[in-house]
Amino acid sequence: MGATAYRVCTSCVMDTSDSAIRFDEHGVCDHCRTFHAQILPNWHTDKRGAAELERMVALIREAGRGKPFDCIIGLSGGIDSSYLTYLAKEKLGLRPLVFHVDAGWNSKIAVHNIEKLIDALDLDLYTEVIDWPEMRDLQRAFFRAGVPHIDTPQDHAFFATMYKFAEEHGVRYILTGANYSTECIRNPIEWMYYQSDSVQLRDIHSKFGTRPLKRFPTTSILRHKLYLRYIRKIQVVRPLNHAPYIKEDAMQLLADRFGWQPYPQKHFESRFTKFYESYWLPERFGYDVRKVQYSSLILTGQMTRDEAVERLRTPPYDPETIDHDFEFVAHKLDMSVDELRACMALPKKSYRDYASQDQIYTIGRKAMQALGLELGGKR
Repeated sequence: MGATAYRVCTSCVMDTSDSAIRFDEHGVCDHCRTFHAQILPNWHTDKRGAAELERMVALIREAGRGKPFDCIIGLSGGIDSSYLTYLAKEKLGLRPLVFHVDAGWNSKIAVHNIEKLIDALDLDLYTEVIDWPEMRDLQRAFFRAGVPHIDTPQDHAFFATMYKFAEEHGVRYILTGANYSTECIRNPIEWMYYQSDSVQLRDIHSKFGTRPLKRFPTTSILRHKLYLRYIRKIQVVRPLNHAPYIKEDAMQLLADRFGWQPYPQKHFESRFTKFYESYWLPERFGYDVRKVQYSSLILTGQMTRDEAVERLRTPPYDPETIDHDFEFVAHKLDMSVDELRACMALPKKSYRDYASQDQIYTIGRKAMQALGLELGGKR
């Protein structure tokens, strides 16, 4: 059989670069259909959402009674976590323990935004600095593995640290900036495999790493989905799903109130993620995450399809600075620029080429969806 003919959704801008995409007779993709059938009917930011948020806040306050903190927030300096931190402290009256994971790739804007928020909101910031030689070795291993999801080490460290903080401080509620407003369409699993899969992380490192991981924080799906959730009673909640959250309005509020500065693109608070999402994924694999981000905004009425199509005409990276970006990433990873560029020509691999817990994730996702605890999601 020949290659699948290129198609793009007539409603959003998702296309056949997602190999699992399916279209109906009107050319509307399954991402859009899932949003309208599953997410939209169960997503409330009106009085029902306010009531649910009030109920959630009452539980958080009660669980934190007598403790210095009643919840935990991971702050990257990006728009979602920044607005969540503001909402939790200023609007909901919560007492969050705010932590930041420094994996060695913070942009100057991210540092600025974090400092501005913490100072203005009079919050304490706990920063976990990841062992750099181990992080560097792990990131090089993912490059050499040839997979799309080279950002896994950063994300895995964040998840592991988040749960470690909650367990160590006896805090039962973790607040996350994940939301339907800007993320109702998620990246296909072939683009971004599950970052919390420690089996895959260790397998790739065992094949391509050069030093043992002694201090790098790890977690596993069974630990944080079963043990921590049902034994230690640590819950992850998403307040932004229960309140009006419009990206442009949120950025303007943060800019006016705190001097918060925007990024060229979502997730660009990390210089590594900027390189990964703007160059590695689209140039090596043909995966442009802007299609996911813009499609989410189209479905939630924050961007027109025409505007998204026009933006996608330009490359996701800056052609004038990409050589400097290569040099910066290579230098940080103690690689030559030629060695880093050679990784672009390696045989293309996927998460399926390495040991994983994919079956556990699949079973868990289907069970959560059947119980109505998860809407949409990766497939």
